Amino acid sequence: MTEENKKKFKRKLEGIVVSDKTDKTIVVKVVRKYKHPVYNKFIAKTKKYHAHDAESSAKAGDRVSIIESRPYSKLKRWELVKVIQTAL
Repeated sequence: MTEENKKKFKRKLEGIVVSDKTDKTIVVKVVRKYKHPVYNKFIAKTKKYHAHDAESSAKAGDRVSIIESRPYSKLKRWELVKVIQTAL
């Protein structure tokens, strides 16, 4: 089984890197929008995910794609797939 085949059925998220201060770890902020059931207004909900970045390639402000993975530590359950857009 190839590497891409294994990761095919795992959850994928896109977000912006908030912090890259720790070694091989990035903190990614993911924004999700949903419609309020009563007021019919769109609400943005944010959540931060700690992701493993082996090469330390992502920097703060970059737009990245992360995927579910094995637990690397107490908080890290995600892994960096690729940097979509770099910060200016």
